Amino acid sequence: MNENLFASFMTPTMMGLPIVILIIMFPTILFPSPKRLINNRTITIQQWLIKLILKQMMLIHSIKGRSWALMLTTLILFIGTTNLLGLLPHSFTPTTQLSMNLGMAIPLWAGTVLMGFRHKMKASLAHFLPQGTPTPLIPMLIIIETISLFIQPMALAVRLTANITAGHLLMHLIGGATSALFSISTPAALTTFIILILLTMLEFAVALIQAYVFTLLVSLYLHDNT
Repeated sequence: MNENLFASFMTPTMMGLPIVILIIMFPTILFPSPKRLINNRTITIQQWLIKLILKQMMLIHSIKGRSWALMLTTLILFIGTTNLLGLLPHSFTPTTQLSMNLGMAIPLWAGTVLMGFRHKMKASLAHFLPQGTPTPLIPMLIIIETISLFIQPMALAVRLTANITAGHLLMHLIGGATSALFSISTPAALTTFIILILLTMLEFAVALIQAYVFTLLVSLYLHDNT
């Protein structure tokens, strides 16, 4: 119980060098490109899931928005597999790092905003000032809408970081309590162990849901600007 709660969130190193880049690249191994005429069950299920997610996300987009299909598919697969791999014992979850999530959120958000200003200049500027706004409120509304626009990437990154970090901390605390209770009260330890199993199942769902939410919000930003 004396272990630092945030030790698992520290960037792992090997011989003094950070290996986070290798960890980030690892999920690509889990999605091999098919090289056979008839694929096995694993690749078939992967392709079916990718097509299903892609169909749901591209349903609302125009032709310009659908050019982001590969980007959004890669994004949801990367975040989902990274979150799931982070649930393994003694593993590192890159999505618990706010800097990395900002590194994903800011370029994607900036790309959607720049695309909007390029293809829909009048509509993009109209978002800063709703129609029928009273004249005295115009400066205040422009400031509020500008601030809300720049908060969008921060909200994306903070939401993903907070949800994944909170789940890992809670699992760590309950796991430590379970191991400590085994020497005090076996029934209490078994109860907390059952809670830990249920929480782990919930975290599996949260890992996938957060990947979907992150990608869906980027998709909605793209839809608003195309």
